[in-house]
Order: sequence, then C-alpha cells, then structure tokens
Amino acid sequence: MSEPASISTSIAGRYATAVYEIAKDGDAVAALETDLDALKTALSESEDFRSLIHSPIYSRDEQGKAVSAIAAKMGLSDTMANTLALMAQNRRLFVLPQLVTTLRDIIAAEKGEVTAEVTSAKALTKTQAEKLAKTLTASTGKTVTLDTTVDESLIGGLIVKVGSRMVDTSIRAKLNSLQNAMKEVG
Repeated sequence: MSEPASISTSIAGRYATAVYEIAKDGDAVAALETDLDALKTALSESEDFRSLIHSPIYSRDEQGKAVSAIAAKMGLSDTMANTLALMAQNRRLFVLPQLVTTLRDIIAAEKGEVTAEVTSAKALTKTQAEKLAKTLTASTGKTVTLDTTVDESLIGGLIVKVGSRMVDTSIRAKLNSLQNAMKEVG
C-alpha cells in the first residue's frame, strides 16, 4: 500500500470509529447506513462533489458551507452532517470515500455480515444475485451482501471478491490464461 493511501486509510479509520460509536450510542446506526448509501451514490455520480472534496483550491470555509448545504439537501443525519463539517474544517474531506468504505465494513462486522464485491459482464438479475448471495453465505458462514458492478470487458463470467479471497471466472481471464499458455508452448 502506498504511503498516501495508508495515511488516508488511517485518518478514515479514526473518523469511522468515532462516527460509528456516536451513532451506536444514539441508536442511529440505521440512519448512518442510509447516509452511507446516499454518500456512495453522490461520490459515484457527481463529478462536482468529487472535485469539492479533493480540490485544494476551496478554502475550509467554502468546503464547510458547501458540505453543510449538500448534507441538508441530501437529508443526512446530524451525526454525518456534523462529521462532514468537521472534516471540512480539518481539511480531511479527501478521505470521504475511504470513510464510507470503512464505516460500511465496521457496520457489517458488527452485524456479522460480509460484503462481496461482484463484477460481471452484464447486470445480474435478481434471481442470479440472490442465488450468488445464498451460495456465498453458505461458504463463508456469514450473511453476505453484494456490491455489484458491471464491466463489459469481462466478456462473460464473474469476478467475486470476499475479504482477501478472489475468484475470477471471467472469459477475459480465461483468454489471458490461454494466451500465456500458448506463449509458453511456442
């Protein structure tokens, strides 16, 4: 892991632990999960939001006002809104993506859940997703939630990551393996 990534992860971990403890003490973990869904969507869909949290050209006050307005517009809980304001004041908004991921991991661990990152060539149907989740639950012994993405370059098949384990059954991986085998022969 690179040094900047390590620092970001460390900072995000401290904020995530504090936010989770506050939400847990206030019996607001469900609201926190809703906030995380909204933030994840905003981070993935809004270039302006990503620019705001990563750009050094905005002052602390400008970032603080902007995230306060965004939090109000998104209907975020007071805990998350206050955390975002504090992060803006401390010039730590750049760790927001890691904060969202770390908080999800903490909540999942407390619930005895694990998240599986699933990448497929085309969107999974509801039946396929349920069957995959059921199979992964049986193999891990924990409740599995799927975080699915689509990557058409896979051609077909799936890449499934659960914790430190990864299973790649994509056509692209099989073709690459075949290509390497052909190189070794000739």
